[in-house]
Amino acid sequence: MPHFTQHLPGTFSWPELSTTDQKAAVAFYRALFGWGVNEQPMGPTETYSIFQIGGSDVGAAYTMRPDERQHGAPPHWNAYVTVEDVEAAATRAHELGAIVVAPPFDVMEAGRMAVLQDPTGAMFQLWQAGANIGARILNEPNTLCWTELTTSDTFSAERFYTALFGWKPKHSAPDSPMPYTEFTVDGADRPSIGMMAKPPHMPPNVPSFWLPYFQVTDVDAAAAKATSLGAQIHFGPQDIPNAGRFAVIADPQGAAFAVFAPKAQG
Repeated sequence: MPHFTQHLPGTFSWPELSTTDQKAAVAFYRALFGWGVNEQPMGPTETYSIFQIGGSDVGAAYTMRPDERQHGAPPHWNAYVTVEDVEAAATRAHELGAIVVAPPFDVMEAGRMAVLQDPTGAMFQLWQAGANIGARILNEPNTLCWTELTTSDTFSAERFYTALFGWKPKHSAPDSPMPYTEFTVDGADRPSIGMMAKPPHMPPNVPSFWLPYFQVTDVDAAAAKATSLGAQIHFGPQDIPNAGRFAVIADPQGAAFAVFAPKAQG
């Protein structure tokens, strides 16, 4: 199992759950993915629940901030992108049409971050690593393996993210049943990011959003287990031709995520 000591700039490196019931949510994901948890104090009464596999960090959860609730945000997964210089990246993002929701600030000695909203409305975070690089394991069972944008404007989104991070796009074939774009981080050997247009059945008031995919060995078993733990299946399980099988799930508090099992090689 490869352990990362750093991430390429432009990599989605840290999935972070913002939830309304931290204790229940942590119990759900621990039961579903077998994660350990390292509770770190955040002020006098709160903790930051760091999910781990074999002692290595793979994600985290915290109780939703009052300002998030005031803006009507539901429970959700935050998506952090590694950058070399968070000030420069936030400034560039603003120049490209993003809203800087939270300007760069220090997270103790762990690193430095900013919160942005892209020109199509999707929220994401920038992360400049200090003591914490983000996830130590990716692309293995029960870890982050893909991050996907569902957006109201794929053209504007592609223009923004390729200019900001240097991602390399690959578009689906013209005769594809559903247009889809894969992005590869500069310097990486394969894509790790996807983008699709908001489907017609999605309510118009749903903003553009990023969705984390966690790799599993059996999507159907994971979906069944999630359901038994109080989750709801939003979509699937369904095959992705020549890629694998996936399902989109809402945890018991309502935060959406996906599980994915790659197609066996050979």
